[in-house]
Amino acid sequence: MVTTLLACAAWLLLWWPRSPWWALGGAFALLAGYALALALEVLAAARLNRSDPTPQASGLQWLGAWWQEVKAAPQVFAWRQPFRWAALPDDDVPVAGAGPAVVFIHGFVCNRGFWHPWMRRLRRQGVPYTSVNLEPVFGHINDYVPLVADAVRRARALTGRPPLLICHSMGGLAARAWLTSEPGVPVHGVVTIGSPHRGTWLGRFSRVANGREMRMAGDWLRDLQAREAVQRPVNPYGRFVCWYANTDNIVFPASTATLPGADNRLVRGAAHVAMAFHPRVMDESLGMLASAGSSPSERTAS
Repeated sequence: MVTTLLACAAWLLLWWPRSPWWALGGAFALLAGYALALALEVLAAARLNRSDPTPQASGLQWLGAWWQEVKAAPQVFAWRQPFRWAALPDDDVPVAGAGPAVVFIHGFVCNRGFWHPWMRRLRRQGVPYTSVNLEPVFGHINDYVPLVADAVRRARALTGRPPLLICHSMGGLAARAWLTSEPGVPVHGVVTIGSPHRGTWLGRFSRVANGREMRMAGDWLRDLQAREAVQRPVNPYGRFVCWYANTDNIVFPASTATLPGADNRLVRGAAHVAMAFHPRVMDESLGMLASAGSSPSERTAS
């Protein structure tokens, strides 16, 4: 998306002095190409979801999901992440008597700027938070474990309570990888939003490390699941809330974003990026903070 906008800017600068009509027409064609790419994702997802047990979406729901992503992606990839990623820093001063802090873990080719709407809301509510920038961008998912561990440590230092992890897309896999590396560290809960827990069909086309690791039935995912089964043989995903959509244009077939035994919550008609800012997703996820102290997930996970 950033590349598309830079190309538009360059085209406008080059052609506007010569012909405003050519300048506007070329810029529109570049933007239309981005919308067309999203449409191809939607068509592929709609086809693959036909054989998925998730409730089928209507044509209008698919069209609405495409339009959601056309609007949401530029806000995330062309504004918040490149220009505003550091505008709302993590909390670093302990808060006496506060409930759990939140740890934000973003997904593929994103950064902490993705979470700005959540961060603004938590600031209004007086809830502390920490976050990560998962780097290297195209590294192995296991490379992100120390970054997640540091964010969890900082979050716990803010309140003295096990934190709530909120993750989008690949961030859910990074959280699971961290949990297997430190199985004795308690958390208040883990919320994943459109995370490819069992991979995604699109992963077959990736040529980068973390993209390959998100392939359906891939070696990395099988190894992760095996480690989880050894560490928690009974209900390993009982502390997870997994949001998934029947119109997710990135993680599909739709049920690949669910986990067995987890609290799997369907959002009908939501797109991959837009789902992270869906009112229900935000309200119910942050509502988990109200149960602090009564959740068994706050106990040691060993």
